[in-house]
Amino acid sequence: MKNVLTAVCAALALCAVAAFMIINKTENYLLLSIILLVLSMLPFFASFEHSKPTARELALISSFIALAVVSRAAFYLIPQVKPIAAVVIIGAVCLGARSGYMIGAFSAFISNFIFGQGAHTPFQMVALGLVGFVAGLIFKVIPQNKYTLSAVGFVLTFALYGVVADTSTVMFVVSDFSLPAVLSVYAAGVTFSLVFAATTAVCLFIFGEPFIKKLERINIKYGLYKGEAYGK
Repeated sequence: MKNVLTAVCAALALCAVAAFMIINKTENYLLLSIILLVLSMLPFFASFEHSKPTARELALISSFIALAVVSRAAFYLIPQVKPIAAVVIIGAVCLGARSGYMIGAFSAFISNFIFGQGAHTPFQMVALGLVGFVAGLIFKVIPQNKYTLSAVGFVLTFALYGVVADTSTVMFVVSDFSLPAVLSVYAAGVTFSLVFAATTAVCLFIFGEPFIKKLERINIKYGLYKGEAYGK
């Protein structure tokens, strides 16, 4: 329920700012987008802070963020072949939806110190954060195995991350915002999104289930995380 309220608060913030900008006839769409994206992240960060995570939980979340950043940096020279979304999804499955959002958003932000910061960064933060958040919600109600992990990972990375991240390209490239122009930009990104989604699916199929099971055993033994993870 808390996760749903967080998402609703983010949506209301987006609607309020969008309405304000439209009423005042603001034409700086890129600035509008960045403001909306930043505001959409605030409810997730506030909700996570309100949950009062322990030092052990923060250490585990930080470890997932570091692993996600390294997984992206390791394939620096191969466009879109990045396991970062797979790491985010595994973290969301193990630690819950809110933690999944934090892992996704911060791993995108930190890794862009390597790949380059810019106006596209908030789009990537929200996109990867939402992948983690939605994955955490989905795997709270369906079983985790290599087939469900890879299928959900493919769909979320292609449909959710691809659309949100490609929106930044629309803001940079398109000037008249006609439907054909916007659709052409999204169509141009399909190949890249497919490669990213396929990479995520393959990594989750091979490594996802064993990684989750090992982390579950470690958690049972040492009690590293006692939040909304593991079905709680």
